[in-house]
Amino acid sequence: MTRISSKGTCSYCGGSYSKSTILRHLQACPARKTENEAPSKKGSGKGVAKTIFHLQVEGLYLPMYWLHIEIPAKATLDDLDSFLRDLWLECCGHLSSFEIQGQSFFSEKFEPGDRSMRFALEKVIAPGMKFEHIYDFGTSTELLIKVISAREGQAQGKGAVIMARNDPPDIRCNTCGKPATAICCICSDEGTGYVCDDCAKKHECGEDMLLPLVNSPRTGMCGYTGECYD
Repeated sequence: MTRISSKGTCSYCGGSYSKSTILRHLQACPARKTENEAPSKKGSGKGVAKTIFHLQVEGLYLPMYWLHIEIPAKATLDDLDSFLRDLWLECCGHLSSFEIQGQSFFSEKFEPGDRSMRFALEKVIAPGMKFEHIYDFGTSTELLIKVISAREGQAQGKGAVIMARNDPPDIRCNTCGKPATAICCICSDEGTGYVCDDCAKKHECGEDMLLPLVNSPRTGMCGYTGECYD
Protein backbone atom coordinates (compact mmCIF):
# COMPACT_ATOMS: atom_id res chain seq x y z
CA MET A 1 0.00 0.00 0.00
CA THR A 2 1.27 3.45 -0.89
CA ARG A 3 2.35 5.46 2.14
CA ILE A 4 -0.46 7.81 3.14
CA SER A 5 0.26 11.27 4.54
CA SER A 6 -1.42 11.94 7.85
CA LYS A 7 -2.81 15.06 9.45
CA GLY A 8 -4.66 15.43 12.71
CA THR A 9 -6.60 17.84 14.88
CA CYS A 10 -5.64 19.35 18.23
CA SER A 11 -8.46 18.79 20.73
CA TYR A 12 -7.68 22.06 22.52
CA CYS A 13 -7.55 24.66 19.75
CA GLY A 14 -9.03 22.75 16.82
CA GLY A 15 -5.99 23.41 14.65
CA SER A 16 -4.89 21.00 11.92
CA TYR A 17 -1.30 19.70 12.02
CA SER A 18 0.78 17.02 10.37
CA LYS A 19 1.84 13.98 12.36
CA SER A 20 5.41 15.28 12.37
CA THR A 21 4.47 18.68 13.84
CA ILE A 22 1.61 17.87 16.23
CA LEU A 23 3.91 17.09 19.17
CA ARG A 24 5.68 20.42 18.88
CA HIS A 25 2.31 22.13 18.68
CA LEU A 26 0.93 20.37 21.77
CA GLN A 27 3.96 21.39 23.78
CA ALA A 28 3.30 25.05 22.97
CA CYS A 29 -0.49 25.18 22.41
CA PRO A 30 -1.87 28.22 24.34
CA ALA A 31 -5.33 26.63 24.60
CA ARG A 32 -3.87 23.50 26.17
CA LYS A 33 -1.82 25.53 28.64
CA THR A 34 -4.91 27.51 29.62
CA GLU A 35 -6.92 24.34 30.22
CA ASN A 36 -4.14 22.69 32.22
CA GLU A 37 -3.78 25.75 34.43
CA ALA A 38 -7.52 26.39 34.85
CA PRO A 39 -8.16 24.22 37.96
CA SER A 40 -5.41 25.86 40.02
CA LYS A 41 -6.47 29.34 38.91
CA LYS A 42 -10.06 28.66 39.94
CA GLY A 43 -8.97 27.09 43.17
CA SER A 44 -10.85 23.92 42.32
CA GLY A 45 -7.87 21.60 42.45
CA LYS A 46 -8.06 19.00 45.24
CA GLY A 47 -5.00 17.66 46.98
CA VAL A 48 -1.52 17.29 45.62
CA ALA A 49 -0.89 17.44 41.89
CA LYS A 50 -0.65 14.04 40.22
CA THR A 51 1.78 12.69 37.67
CA ILE A 52 0.26 12.47 34.20
CA PHE A 53 1.84 10.63 31.27
CA HIS A 54 1.79 11.90 27.68
CA LEU A 55 1.57 8.90 25.33
CA GLN A 56 1.75 8.75 21.55
CA VAL A 57 -0.10 5.73 20.15
CA GLU A 58 -0.02 4.59 16.53
CA GLY A 59 -0.69 1.54 14.42
CA LEU A 60 2.52 -0.49 14.31
CA TYR A 61 1.98 -1.32 10.63
CA LEU A 62 -0.51 1.47 9.84
CA PRO A 63 1.16 4.55 11.37
CA MET A 64 -1.24 6.97 9.65
CA TYR A 65 -3.60 6.14 12.52
CA TRP A 66 -2.33 7.88 15.65
CA LEU A 67 -3.28 9.50 18.94
CA HIS A 68 -1.70 11.74 21.53
CA ILE A 69 -3.27 11.13 24.93
CA GLU A 70 -2.71 11.99 28.58
CA ILE A 71 -3.43 9.46 31.31
CA PRO A 72 -2.70 9.54 35.06
CA ALA A 73 0.37 7.58 36.10
CA LYS A 74 -1.71 5.79 38.73
CA ALA A 75 -4.10 4.45 36.09
CA THR A 76 -3.56 0.77 35.37
CA LEU A 77 -2.63 -1.06 32.21
CA ASP A 78 -6.20 -2.33 32.30
CA ASP A 79 -7.48 1.27 32.21
CA LEU A 80 -5.33 1.97 29.14
CA ASP A 81 -6.40 -1.30 27.51
CA SER A 82 -10.08 -0.43 28.02
CA PHE A 83 -9.58 3.01 26.50
CA LEU A 84 -7.84 1.60 23.41
CA ARG A 85 -10.52 -1.06 22.99
CA ASP A 86 -13.37 1.45 23.21
CA LEU A 87 -11.80 3.95 20.83
CA TRP A 88 -9.99 1.80 18.29
CA LEU A 89 -10.23 -1.95 18.70
CA GLU A 90 -13.17 -3.73 20.31
CA CYS A 91 -15.16 -6.03 18.05
CA CYS A 92 -15.62 -9.49 19.55
CA GLY A 93 -14.18 -9.38 23.07
CA HIS A 94 -10.78 -10.73 22.04
CA LEU A 95 -7.87 -11.09 24.44
CA SER A 96 -5.08 -8.51 24.48
CA SER A 97 -1.65 -7.90 25.94
CA PHE A 98 0.98 -5.25 26.54
CA GLU A 99 4.59 -6.09 25.71
CA ILE A 100 6.87 -3.96 27.91
CA GLN A 101 10.63 -4.48 28.02
CA GLY A 102 10.41 -8.21 27.42
CA GLN A 103 7.48 -8.77 29.79
CA SER A 104 3.90 -9.59 28.80
CA PHE A 105 0.81 -8.35 30.65
CA PHE A 106 -2.44 -10.08 29.67
CA SER A 107 -6.09 -9.04 29.81
CA GLU A 108 -6.74 -12.59 31.04
CA LYS A 109 -4.17 -15.01 32.43
CA PHE A 110 -3.43 -18.16 30.46
CA GLU A 111 -1.08 -19.94 32.86
CA PRO A 112 0.09 -19.60 36.47
CA GLY A 113 2.68 -16.85 36.63
CA ASP A 114 1.21 -14.78 33.80
CA ARG A 115 1.06 -11.08 34.62
CA SER A 116 -2.27 -9.29 34.65
CA MET A 117 -2.99 -5.70 33.59
CA ARG A 118 -3.64 -4.57 37.16
CA PHE A 119 -0.25 -2.86 37.39
CA ALA A 120 -0.26 0.93 37.69
CA LEU A 121 1.38 2.60 34.71
CA GLU A 122 3.91 4.32 36.96
CA LYS A 123 5.21 0.88 37.99
CA VAL A 124 5.98 -0.34 34.47
CA ILE A 125 6.60 2.63 32.16
CA ALA A 126 8.61 5.87 32.19
CA PRO A 127 9.34 8.76 29.79
CA GLY A 128 11.44 7.68 26.82
CA MET A 129 10.16 4.11 26.78
CA LYS A 130 8.41 2.37 23.88
CA PHE A 131 6.09 -0.60 24.26
CA GLU A 132 3.44 -2.47 22.29
CA HIS A 133 -0.21 -3.39 22.66
CA ILE A 134 -1.66 -6.40 20.85
CA TYR A 135 -5.41 -6.92 20.45
CA ASP A 136 -6.66 -10.30 19.23
CA PHE A 137 -4.09 -13.07 18.99
CA GLY A 138 -5.69 -14.43 15.80
CA THR A 139 -6.27 -11.44 13.54
CA SER A 140 -4.00 -9.14 15.50
CA THR A 141 -3.98 -5.36 15.60
CA GLU A 142 -0.65 -4.15 16.99
CA LEU A 143 -0.02 -0.69 18.39
CA LEU A 144 3.24 1.09 19.15
CA ILE A 145 3.11 3.32 22.23
CA LYS A 146 5.74 5.92 23.09
CA VAL A 147 5.96 7.57 26.50
CA ILE A 148 6.66 11.15 25.46
CA SER A 149 6.83 12.83 28.87
CA ALA A 150 5.36 13.17 32.35
CA ARG A 151 4.02 16.28 34.05
CA GLU A 152 2.45 17.21 37.35
CA GLY A 153 -1.14 18.40 37.19
CA GLN A 154 -4.77 17.81 38.09
CA ALA A 155 -6.34 14.64 36.73
CA GLN A 156 -10.02 13.73 36.66
CA GLY A 157 -10.20 10.07 37.69
CA LYS A 158 -8.07 7.51 35.88
CA GLY A 159 -9.40 8.05 32.38
CA ALA A 160 -7.35 9.02 29.34
CA VAL A 161 -7.81 12.35 27.58
CA ILE A 162 -7.35 12.66 23.82
CA MET A 163 -5.11 15.65 23.08
CA ALA A 164 -4.90 15.06 19.33
CA ARG A 165 -6.01 12.44 16.85
CA ASN A 166 -5.41 11.76 13.19
CA ASP A 167 -8.09 12.85 10.76
CA PRO A 168 -9.56 10.03 8.62
CA PRO A 169 -6.89 9.25 6.00
CA ASP A 170 -7.63 10.07 2.36
CA ILE A 171 -7.78 6.50 1.07
CA ARG A 172 -8.85 5.96 -2.53
CA CYS A 173 -10.72 3.16 -4.25
CA ASN A 174 -8.23 0.75 -5.82
CA THR A 175 -10.46 0.41 -8.88
CA CYS A 176 -11.55 3.94 -9.84
CA GLY A 177 -9.69 6.37 -7.56
CA LYS A 178 -12.75 7.82 -5.82
CA PRO A 179 -12.76 8.13 -2.01
CA ALA A 180 -12.99 4.63 -0.53
CA THR A 181 -15.83 3.82 1.85
CA ALA A 182 -15.27 0.11 2.50
CA ILE A 183 -12.49 -2.45 2.70
CA CYS A 184 -12.52 -6.13 1.75
CA CYS A 185 -11.42 -8.33 4.64
CA ILE A 186 -9.98 -10.84 2.15
CA CYS A 187 -8.02 -8.43 -0.06
CA SER A 188 -6.91 -6.07 2.72
CA ASP A 189 -3.71 -8.03 3.42
CA GLU A 190 -2.56 -7.24 -0.11
CA GLY A 191 -3.46 -3.55 0.20
CA THR A 192 -5.90 -3.85 -2.70
CA GLY A 193 -9.21 -4.14 -0.90
CA TYR A 194 -10.32 -0.49 -0.83
CA VAL A 195 -13.55 0.25 -2.72
CA CYS A 196 -15.99 3.15 -3.14
CA ASP A 197 -19.77 2.73 -2.94
CA ASP A 198 -20.09 2.13 -6.68
CA CYS A 199 -17.24 -0.37 -7.00
CA ALA A 200 -18.35 -2.21 -3.86
CA LYS A 201 -21.31 -3.57 -5.80
CA LYS A 202 -18.97 -5.16 -8.34
CA HIS A 203 -16.17 -6.34 -6.04
CA GLU A 204 -15.15 -9.89 -6.92
CA CYS A 205 -15.18 -11.16 -3.32
CA GLY A 206 -18.79 -10.08 -2.82
CA GLU A 207 -20.36 -7.34 -0.73
CA ASP A 208 -20.66 -9.65 2.29
CA MET A 209 -16.86 -9.57 2.58
CA LEU A 210 -16.78 -5.77 2.91
CA LEU A 211 -16.44 -3.82 6.14
CA PRO A 212 -16.88 -0.04 6.53
CA LEU A 213 -13.66 1.96 6.24
CA VAL A 214 -13.23 3.53 9.68
CA ASN A 215 -10.63 5.73 11.37
CA SER A 216 -8.79 2.96 13.20
CA PRO A 217 -5.81 0.65 12.63
CA ARG A 218 -8.26 -2.24 13.01
CA THR A 219 -10.22 -1.23 9.93
CA GLY A 220 -10.96 -4.24 7.73
CA MET A 221 -10.17 -6.80 10.44
CA CYS A 222 -12.47 -9.42 11.96
CA GLY A 223 -15.89 -7.82 12.46
CA TYR A 224 -14.73 -4.32 13.38
CA THR A 225 -17.14 -1.61 12.25
CA GLY A 226 -16.16 1.39 14.37
CA GLU A 227 -15.43 2.72 17.81
CA CYS A 228 -17.67 2.44 20.85
CA TYR A 229 -17.60 6.21 21.34
CA ASP A 230 -16.37 9.23 19.40
